[in-house]
Amino acid sequence: MRSQMHSDRAWLWLALTADTAIAAADAALTNNVIFIGLLIVGPLLASARLKSAATALVGGYAVLLGLALGVPDHIFGSHDHLLRCLIVAVGGAFATLTAYIRTNREDALTHMTHVAEVAQQALLRPIPPDIGGLAFAHRYRSAARKAQIGGDLYDVALTPHGLRLIIGDVKGKGLPAIQQAAAVLRCFRETVFTTAALTHLAKELDARIAPELAAEDFVTVLLAEFIPGHVRLVNCGHPPPLRIGSHTQLLDAPQPSPPLGLDPEPVLQYAHLTAGERLLFFTDGLIEAKDPYGAMFPLDERVSAILRTPFLDEALQGLLDLVLTHTHGHFHDDLAMVLCQPSPATSHDQPSDRHPERAP
Repeated sequence: MRSQMHSDRAWLWLALTADTAIAAADAALTNNVIFIGLLIVGPLLASARLKSAATALVGGYAVLLGLALGVPDHIFGSHDHLLRCLIVAVGGAFATLTAYIRTNREDALTHMTHVAEVAQQALLRPIPPDIGGLAFAHRYRSAARKAQIGGDLYDVALTPHGLRLIIGDVKGKGLPAIQQAAAVLRCFRETVFTTAALTHLAKELDARIAPELAAEDFVTVLLAEFIPGHVRLVNCGHPPPLRIGSHTQLLDAPQPSPPLGLDPEPVLQYAHLTAGERLLFFTDGLIEAKDPYGAMFPLDERVSAILRTPFLDEALQGLLDLVLTHTHGHFHDDLAMVLCQPSPATSHDQPSDRHPERAP
């Protein structure tokens, strides 16, 4: 707000200085050169940036200068002088009207933007830093300019079946992708508490979402359910999570499944997750981020090292900085990342009583 006020004040002085310079040039030159009509420059400059009151002030200043210049121009009070001043006055009035219309539109746009931001935040709720015995950090980067969210989605829910997480990616971009992402999150929040099996949850999401998708649309989804010492995964066409521990490993699904909308065949997968390990969930905006030469972002040793940073939030911000450096700040796809690890105060390294031998 303060910087905006300083900027407006500087613009006001620019408009006033422009008219002052025109008046000085008019007074300094010979009588055959009259610049009174050019005084409209000040109000026009003001109307491009300032509010109507400030623009009217500049317009009034221009008219006063025009009247005063009648003396050195030796036309004071003549029809020619009054006509020139009238042109400046009418131009200033139109500039003031333009500033008024522009300001009203900017205020309406600001209000709509604020409403959209609130709606986006309600749609893509922040993950608590500590929930269900796990610590979390998350980042989201939309490919659309000045948008907080896009077609990527994530959410967590502490259910009677354990802490569950969803991360997904809707095909496409823009408003249709946001609408489909909202539909997926709505269905997840409606079914996650009442559906016992993670594979059934994926099937339920597909049954609800598929009728809302166009013929060639789909949604990749990765579901996770955290149990002591392990995590259950159901992957429907989504990039596998990255486990960071003594070594770094992508937890590829044993049997690939199509995304939602393409008749998925969800398979339950188990993986170890001990107190010293972390899981990075991400959308394809990470691995498909390209540099100016078309090379995609690699999940190399730099990624492993930065994800071992002691604090989760710093680790994830470091990863985002690596991506930004790789792409030179230009994102062509949405990017969502969620990093989690068992909380130190919670024992998540005890053996699970359900198929621990199947956990990779």
